[in-house]
Parts: sequence; C-alpha cells; structure tokens
Amino acid sequence: MKAKPASAVTQPDPFTRGFTREMVRQHAYKLYRDRLPDHPLTLEDWVLAEKDLVHELELEQAEP
Repeated sequence: MKAKPASAVTQPDPFTRGFTREMVRQHAYKLYRDRLPDHPLTLEDWVLAEKDLVHELELEQAEP
C-alpha cells in the first residue's frame, strides 16, 4: 500500500516569540531549496525550519 504524499499547508505563525513569518520563510527556503517548487512545504517542514533557525541564532549568540 502506498503512503499518501504530505499535502502543502499555508505557513503557520511562528511559535517562538520575536520571530516573524518572513524570518522563518526565508530560512525554510534556504533549507529546502532543493525540494522547491516541485514539493511544497508541509507543516512539519515549517516547524523544523523554525527550530533550526532558533538553534542557529542561539549558537551565534553563544560564540565569544
């Protein structure tokens, strides 16, 4: 039995305070540029992109 492909969703609002949709969108497109535009982003893709962006910014702030 074949699995259904994940359907595209509209970009959700960011969960992290201080982050905007535009910030997350730019980071998501940087992460997933090899998949776009053939495979639209899923809700999981948006959440992973936001988490990755948060982690990346935390690492930048932690550097001396």
